[in-house]
Amino acid sequence: MPKTKITIVPTPNESILKFEADRFLTNHNSFEFNNIDDAKDSPLAQQLFYLPFVKKVYIASNFVAIERYNIVTWADVQDEVATQIEDYLSNNGIIVTEDAIKPKAAVTVYAESTPNPSVLKFVCNKVLVPNIYEFTSIEEAKPSPLATALFQFPFVKNVFMEKNFVSITKFDIIEWEEITLQLREFIKSYVEKGKTILNDDAPKQLNKTEEAIEKKFEALDDTSKSIVNILEEYVKPAVASDGGNIEFRSYDEQTKKVEVLLQGACSGCPSSTFTLKNGIENMLREMLNDKSISVSATNE
Repeated sequence: MPKTKITIVPTPNESILKFEADRFLTNHNSFEFNNIDDAKDSPLAQQLFYLPFVKKVYIASNFVAIERYNIVTWADVQDEVATQIEDYLSNNGIIVTEDAIKPKAAVTVYAESTPNPSVLKFVCNKVLVPNIYEFTSIEEAKPSPLATALFQFPFVKNVFMEKNFVSITKFDIIEWEEITLQLREFIKSYVEKGKTILNDDAPKQLNKTEEAIEKKFEALDDTSKSIVNILEEYVKPAVASDGGNIEFRSYDEQTKKVEVLLQGACSGCPSSTFTLKNGIENMLREMLNDKSISVSATNE
């Protein structure tokens, strides 16, 4: 097994540090351990609790987060901890046992309509992916076995995944009434069987690691950063509830033009381009106090 690389990622809580791996650690499950006894189903967490400053251990899809006691600062110990986790994972150490992975509750999936008549949102009661992923063809979907499987259906045009839902865009050759139950049952069965949703290297391959996202953000100018923050706080939650996403693409300081990408249910929606373009445009003009800002919304 190739050596696992760990990246140290700060969090808003100075007591908690994330150690992000360049591969998936769990099959999209998350675990929290409060002490060494609590961690009986995680040999990795148990080993970390032998460090006297470890208060809590969280293990998620592609990272280990540790909350420390105040007897040390992270600056003094973070490199040592990162190396310990790297060595453990590179030696194929067990992260969580089968007992921990066993589903604690039945998987449920329900279908939800969106403002786009071509898109239906399938919502699951568990987290599916750590970030936003969109695939517009079976070739693009190679990093995701679930998306690849969905493209086997001849009526699937686009697959968009975020956190706990999958938005599917269909071709117009068929009505939702004929395929909704089939798709819902397929996704439910797929998740229940614990099949792979994203390949281990998908975040790295698609530049979706926390480090890559942070690096991309830090490279932006101050106005672009403000635009991204406004979209994250005020726009994305609303469009996510409709099964879509608005992604910042660019800002031209000379022309004051902002370009955003419409994804999922927002892409190709008869009303979304106009509504979102004008809604975002008015919001940015007001919040950035610049009436000359314009927004261009694209679907690709």
